[in-house]
Amino acid sequence: MSGLMLFSGELATRSVGQQTGLLFAGIGAVLVLATVIAETLSWRQRRRGQPSAVVANLVSRIRAWWVMAIVIGLALLFDRAGVIVLFALISLFALREFITLAPTRSGDYYALLAAFYIVLPWQYYLVWIDWYGLYTLLIPVYAFLFLPILATIGGDTTHYLERTAKVQWGLMICVFCISHVPLLLNLQVPGYDSHRNVLLFAFMVLVVQSSDVLQYIWGKLLGKRLIAPKLSPSKTVEGFVGGVLSASLLGMALWWITPFTPLQAFGLSLLINLMGFWGGLVMSAIKRDRGIKDWGHMIEGHGGMLDRLDSVCFAAPVFFHVVRYYWKAGG
Repeated sequence: MSGLMLFSGELATRSVGQQTGLLFAGIGAVLVLATVIAETLSWRQRRRGQPSAVVANLVSRIRAWWVMAIVIGLALLFDRAGVIVLFALISLFALREFITLAPTRSGDYYALLAAFYIVLPWQYYLVWIDWYGLYTLLIPVYAFLFLPILATIGGDTTHYLERTAKVQWGLMICVFCISHVPLLLNLQVPGYDSHRNVLLFAFMVLVVQSSDVLQYIWGKLLGKRLIAPKLSPSKTVEGFVGGVLSASLLGMALWWITPFTPLQAFGLSLLINLMGFWGGLVMSAIKRDRGIKDWGHMIEGHGGMLDRLDSVCFAAPVFFHVVRYYWKAGG
């Protein structure tokens, strides 16, 4: 009996490997096609002496996508450990970008020290050991209470409320929300082999990120009416509708790597794409408040880490908890 179970596990693992390989082969094929088209357009325009800012931006975006795809692929080679370490580093860079743009004072030293060197690694350690109960409480409860106490050391009350809120909000966005991406690997969905959670992780990231790209493409092709001119001057109604629906249809087409039916995959894709869009608007509002265009310059064509992950920050927690509670209950 134990031999049969071991053989079944090996078959399941092999199937996951084949599906993961097929998925990444498809992503690679799309990137190759996009690269050929974009580089050809760029070459033609340079030859004519009429360079286009839109095409140049598209080329840099595709090149950045290659880098990100390779980095995620390398992380997946190390299985769950690779993904957790990768997103812990992503959270570190994202939090650094956030705090850099949020003015702090010497009185924030101990709070920032705790945020970077205690709370962040502890949060990802909880992902590693799969302690879900404390994971959901560490930042929203304990860090929110403990960090303001640390900020009182030294007695600096200048902009105290604003400074404290910035550190707390930075932890929520950059650590708590982003850490839900590797947390997907811990999900226990009835009838869905846990070895396949890497495909669920790929599904969420691919759908949300493709929505950003497709909104950009649809906006450039058909965009006329601005949807939120004060928050994001480049986002249009046509780009929003076309991008969200296209990415949701992509999610439906990828139902075979998930525990969902095609209709469920479409509904969940629509939900996380909407959350991703609103996340982008929220993060844009913060940038406008700070008077900047990008969070940083870490990723060519995409600005900083938060410019690339603003949609994921809002989509990942919603996706994780909807799947955890509804599919667990349904099992």
